[in-house]
Amino acid sequence: MIEVKNLKKEFQKTIKDPGLSGAIKSLVHKKTETVKAVDGLTMHVDEGEILGFIGPNGAGKSTAIKMLTGILTPTSGTLEINGQIPYKNRKEYVKEIGVVFGQRTQLWWDLPLVETYSVLKEIYCIEEKKFRERMEFLNEVLDLQEFIKSPVRTLSLGQRMRADIAASMLHSPKVLFLDEPTIGLDVVVKDNIRKAISKINKNDKTTIILTTHDLNDIETLCERIVMIDKGKMVYDGSLYHMKETYGKMREVIIALNNPDEIKNIKPDKKFGLNADDYEIEKKANSVSMKFNSAKVEIPDMLNYILASVNVKDITVKDADIEEIIKKIYKSEVNPGEAV
Repeated sequence: MIEVKNLKKEFQKTIKDPGLSGAIKSLVHKKTETVKAVDGLTMHVDEGEILGFIGPNGAGKSTAIKMLTGILTPTSGTLEINGQIPYKNRKEYVKEIGVVFGQRTQLWWDLPLVETYSVLKEIYCIEEKKFRERMEFLNEVLDLQEFIKSPVRTLSLGQRMRADIAASMLHSPKVLFLDEPTIGLDVVVKDNIRKAISKINKNDKTTIILTTHDLNDIETLCERIVMIDKGKMVYDGSLYHMKETYGKMREVIIALNNPDEIKNIKPDKKFGLNADDYEIEKKANSVSMKFNSAKVEIPDMLNYILASVNVKDITVKDADIEEIIKKIYKSEVNPGEAV
């Protein structure tokens, strides 16, 4: 479905010395440097897959998405989506994609929503019967009926996001690009949006590229993620593999009948752990201990704790995906290493 090979995008950035003299000098002797916004991106996305495409601000995500949607032309490399080259066949290509930007709307501000969809029907040349069937499905999935006759400017952020997703899906695109679809929404609305995206994906087998800073979006919707930083790919694989490979730190939350007994827990002496392999922190009514499960099996650690202290309650938490990603971005973790 989506084939990207060694994709690069470079921009020329003007460099000037500080102050007025520097500005004048740059007019006469212009100095530039090459900025590599995307640097050798290679990936494959199957039909019907939901791919989480993530990275910190300035990582090159937006530039990559603009090339995937045909807005920008790559400096080099190849890009093919559903047999088409986006920046070459743009007129035909846009009929097969849908795009939703969380911060911008494609809807007409003063038109009632139902009229906006009628306009889009004409733009995409959708047959009347197919249009009615499509609207019935989108109404069911996104619950548009309560505000479909309201002007777009009167909609809440959550309503507008549902309306934007419906607009992007009206022509049954094969690929849907979602940029921060849950940004600024409350917990309940976010959950509804995620469920709607999942239903659309399953019903239409739509391939979805999801960019987001909300890792709950990723964990709820995606089995696979691609992470980029400074224009380069730093991870391509499943969430499960990431946790298993890079997420060896596990957390045990222990509620003790006698909090002073925490001094009895000494994993460094019992298991020979280094200072970087474990961390013990006292909390309000419990104790948190993080340890490297690559060096100590979880059952062994639990048996040791239960034998060392009088436990009221105990909870084991998996590796925090957000912490893992932060460490990868900070280069604390390299592919093949365990956290």
